[in-house]
Amino acid sequence: MQRQLAALSPENLDLIETVARTGSMAAAARELGLVPSALTYRVRQVEDALDVLLFDRSSRRARLTPAGTELLRAGEHLLRELDAVAQRVRRVATGWEPELTIAADALIARSTLFELCEAFYALGAPTRLRLRAETLSGTWEALLNGQADLALGVPTDLAPSSGLSLQEMGSVDFVFAVAPHHPLASAKEPLDSEEIQRHRAVAAADSSQRGRGVTVNLLPGQDVLTVATMQHKLEAQLRGLGCGWLPLPLARPYLDAGRLVAKPVSQPQRNIRVGYVWRAGSGEGRALAWWLAQIEQPRTRLALLENHHQ
Repeated sequence: MQRQLAALSPENLDLIETVARTGSMAAAARELGLVPSALTYRVRQVEDALDVLLFDRSSRRARLTPAGTELLRAGEHLLRELDAVAQRVRRVATGWEPELTIAADALIARSTLFELCEAFYALGAPTRLRLRAETLSGTWEALLNGQADLALGVPTDLAPSSGLSLQEMGSVDFVFAVAPHHPLASAKEPLDSEEIQRHRAVAAADSSQRGRGVTVNLLPGQDVLTVATMQHKLEAQLRGLGCGWLPLPLARPYLDAGRLVAKPVSQPQRNIRVGYVWRAGSGEGRALAWWLAQIEQPRTRLALLENHHQ
């Protein structure tokens, strides 16, 4: 393996490209300032290391074999990657993290989140972004387990652990909604627990991996359809597969279009306060600092909670 890696050095790739371009060992040797025998020896070293023939020696002109052509094609890509890595390393040395992972709860508006990603990439920063979609306690858990550097949409009633900072984003109202063709759409209002319990609920699964997932707003003995995400929950309720609470910003376009019906219930209206959490005190990198600066702006926090588009 070491011999193969050495054979793929930028110097050797440049040597092979020069022979292919000039058409002969002698011409390539003159351009590179080498004696022909030294050049021939280095070409054979590369061929021996890779266990392939790079040039067809049956003719007077040095022609690449298919293996040689592939080596130059892949080598060009490799050289670009090496250059990119070198640039990234130099920029990371200035304080940019190699990677930043953001865990976003289902309450966070994806459109605004991607707009922030676009603005971040416009900086030309070397940091790679990784987005995690989480639900309920899974968002908090991703940060606690070190699987995320920044968590968005965490309930503020969860006290931050040592080394974590929490700032409030705002509050989210929930609405009990059903499809217009669902039996509850025409039921007497306000709906009581007994009436709701007779109908299937749709629940978004908690993405926690520890088996301590949170279940909310399900009544004892109620049939339940459990789905993977809040978007799946919305789709299921639009199809009339069940009833349940939805974040009002997510449901609003469908309520306005008549594809969902909001139903008053005898239970207390649901509202939760959420925030964003990150690891503090360990030398925040420039990428995290940029994201925190954006989220500190009230308009950005509001957009992250409200801008759910149909």
